[in-house]
Amino acid sequence: MTGKARLRQVHASPGNCRGVRPDAAWTLPFTKLRSALLRHSWLKRKKLHGRLRRHLFLRHAPGDLMTSAMLPKKKHTAFARSRIQVNLSPYQDEVDFSPLDGLEHGDAPLDLVSIADLLRNTFVYPPHSIYRNVKVAGSGFDPAQDMHDNPRFHYLFQSALASPRPAADATDDEELVQTYHRLLCEAADRATSDMRSPWFMQSGGKDSTSMAIAVAEVRPDTTCITYLGGREENEIASARFVARKLGLRHEALVCDVGRAYDRYLAALPRMPLLTADFAALSYVDLATEVKAHHGDGIIDALGADQYFGTPVHNKERLLALLARDLRLPQTMFSSRFISHSFPLCFALSTLQMDRFERYFPGSRFSDSEVDGLFGWNISTCSRQRMDTFHADLDAADSSEAVRRISLIVVESAHIAKGMYASKAMSLRLAYPYCDDQFRDWIFNHVPDDHLIGPRGVNKVLMRQYIAKHFNELPYVKAKGCFRFDLRGLAKQRFDQVYAFAEQTSALLPGAPQWLLAHRNRLDNKYFASKFYLLAITLPWLLSRMHDTHRPPVTAIKERVS
Repeated sequence: MTGKARLRQVHASPGNCRGVRPDAAWTLPFTKLRSALLRHSWLKRKKLHGRLRRHLFLRHAPGDLMTSAMLPKKKHTAFARSRIQVNLSPYQDEVDFSPLDGLEHGDAPLDLVSIADLLRNTFVYPPHSIYRNVKVAGSGFDPAQDMHDNPRFHYLFQSALASPRPAADATDDEELVQTYHRLLCEAADRATSDMRSPWFMQSGGKDSTSMAIAVAEVRPDTTCITYLGGREENEIASARFVARKLGLRHEALVCDVGRAYDRYLAALPRMPLLTADFAALSYVDLATEVKAHHGDGIIDALGADQYFGTPVHNKERLLALLARDLRLPQTMFSSRFISHSFPLCFALSTLQMDRFERYFPGSRFSDSEVDGLFGWNISTCSRQRMDTFHADLDAADSSEAVRRISLIVVESAHIAKGMYASKAMSLRLAYPYCDDQFRDWIFNHVPDDHLIGPRGVNKVLMRQYIAKHFNELPYVKAKGCFRFDLRGLAKQRFDQVYAFAEQTSALLPGAPQWLLAHRNRLDNKYFASKFYLLAITLPWLLSRMHDTHRPPVTAIKERVS
């Protein structure tokens, strides 16, 4: 193969992801590769070819994507031979992260496509992880599979796969509510049996209220804690009312973006993997608070949506119709009329999305922006990871079934943020809704109209259970908790995150430029959300990049503008 042909092949491979194995050709230093590919004189390229071969196209062990500047040669070679697999199912007693011990010291190659996943969707598409040679088995994956060898995703708890459920007129509502209470209490008791001082992450929503009722019976020593993330969402009054009526102690933590971000930076060296969930900073803030008050475990009310079902409402249908996979020029977002309007920015961003990915929450980087951050067409590689779920998506018989698959994919990340934060703080973690007996009873023995009722009312049985204890609560009118003050973070910590961007420019050469170009737009939550993703991702990457001359991430001081 000629030098010109080889260079063209490598130049195309990142966007193709199938043309050339990335592990065969793409190694750091990335900045040298980028500058080389931007020169379009083949006379110069011909002279440069020898240097490209020496610096860029060194072949390493399979699975070693762009890692030579991150790892010393011995560690690089040793880790390339390893294939680590972690079972992240919340249905087990405890996740074993011990196979990842030592990786926080930069002993493992990072997966660049996973970084693109984070920026595009806030999470890494399972079964992949932020590390090239670490795969995870979450919901929908059988952990007995080899997650490194094209594992099969198949979620067994789709309504179409359920055995015939009883008819509504063949069951007694009171008996259903009593069974619900008994099984949930048993699940909460099992999940917290090893905790001496449990703290319950309580919102004002249905799932939290239902869980609080059960927790009050089996663990009355539990302390409830609710987070106030900003002016838009305040569930403290509802949550406090529930806790106090049930006889539980209640605490509230008001978001302080500086405190929360400092706590995140302090914890991230001990976080085994990475997710950029929009409640990740809130969770670390809360977990640190629990630890400071001598709590030893966290109760989390996630997990019920997976088997209760997820009705698709008109807003979601409209957004799915708007998702058209378009590539819009980013200059559209630079006009004052658009850049200062969150609804307009959100609508335009939706036009650029895949329909399935629009189900994922929040405002994230578009494909064009991600390619700009990396300096090459990596978004295509990230999109190809959706292929893992296509068999189930093709078999889905309704929009609710598609929505449920999206929830399974993204909720793995929602659950993982708690796993990573609790591991960093040495806290136990319980998901009582993720209990085999409780799930199987709900899925197989509760009538359909007690799962999703007329006009898309969800969790009908859970609502009936709550109604036995409470009248209408504020969460029915407005809900949303454990979010974060995105605009406040951007305002207070811009210079610090910009410093992280400069120090990780070997991975994301476009990040500093993006931050500077959007600095005056960060009062719009659409852009502040993207700033948040960089604020989460960059320091974690920096802490894992091998560089003996770089100071620890926690030693980097904020520059005051």
